[in-house]
Amino acid sequence: MGAARRGRRWMVPVTAVAVVAGVGALGPVVADASPELPGITAQDLLAKVQTAEVDGLSGTVRSATDLGLPALPGVDGGSQIPDLLTGEHTARVAFAGPDKARVAVLDEMAERVWTTDGKTAWAYDSAEREAVKVTLPARPATPARPKVAPEHEAYDPQAVAKKFLAQIDPTTKVEVTGTESVAGRDAYKLRLVPRTGKTTVGSVTLAIDSKTWVPLEVTVLPRTGKDPAVQLGFSSVSFDVPAASTFAFTPPKGVAVTEKKLPAITPKKADPAKPGAPKALPKTDPKKAADRPTVIGQGWESIVVLRDVKLPRGNAALDQLLANARTVQGSWGSGKILTSKMVSVLITDDGRVLTGLVTADTLAAAAPLAPR
Repeated sequence: MGAARRGRRWMVPVTAVAVVAGVGALGPVVADASPELPGITAQDLLAKVQTAEVDGLSGTVRSATDLGLPALPGVDGGSQIPDLLTGEHTARVAFAGPDKARVAVLDEMAERVWTTDGKTAWAYDSAEREAVKVTLPARPATPARPKVAPEHEAYDPQAVAKKFLAQIDPTTKVEVTGTESVAGRDAYKLRLVPRTGKTTVGSVTLAIDSKTWVPLEVTVLPRTGKDPAVQLGFSSVSFDVPAASTFAFTPPKGVAVTEKKLPAITPKKADPAKPGAPKALPKTDPKKAADRPTVIGQGWESIVVLRDVKLPRGNAALDQLLANARTVQGSWGSGKILTSKMVSVLITDDGRVLTGLVTADTLAAAAPLAPR
């Protein structure tokens, strides 16, 4: 496959390892009568999704979430637990080619924008009257789709669908359950059902566009209950390539701008002692490593681990929440487990937080494996 063809396949790659605890969700979308489409098997539909090719798209994405998880007031590290996990949200998105992306989240009386034209990236918050301008290094010869921050990626139905498609393994039942209309486009419904009892996910349904084979909507049902806990999708969409000006940004007057420049990416050099082998990677700074989430488990049983999380002292709401939570302990230590219809959270006494779309017992059993 040539470079030009690879450049068009950035929209729906299905190769990334999923971290399913941080996805956005969408409020109810009114669907038209089920369109009549030719029959297709689940295997053929999956193959088409995995090889879908589009040069660009733009549209409006609606989201809302009902994970049933109580808030953790004052938890340090809120950027790792984005507000898109609760409430309703709307975002305007656009993508073009391998290096152009824009996500504008419309809050009440405010807007947050992340955009890149391949050379410069901007992050803007109208409520804070602040913007960050980042000069990007020259892109590699075969660029990947631009990396979007997790809180913005969660407004991209293709990216969220990719995370769930990555869960497919022998423990997953895959079936085509019908058709529907999403954002005025005819789509097939592809349903994924975990066969493991360790996850709180009952099923995931993807609405797949019948012409481009791009996911238009993601709906997640919990193992218990009938109401969607997670749903994310387009209310309008166009597959025309957005104009280059879409990805440009000019900060409004009076906005404080911070400028940064990312270092150039240096290709790894071969080790002279072992021709063709890359040099050993430098040792990771333990302090920086501790700031990054770690994933343990696989597929539907994936669990995200945060370390050195600081809980506020003397917070009445949090104290009451933890006082009523189930206590668990073992050779790894002790902690409190908070549960909801979708998400389980274990807060250990030594500052670790484990969370995932798994049962409380699954989370407790994983505690000995969580890095300190």
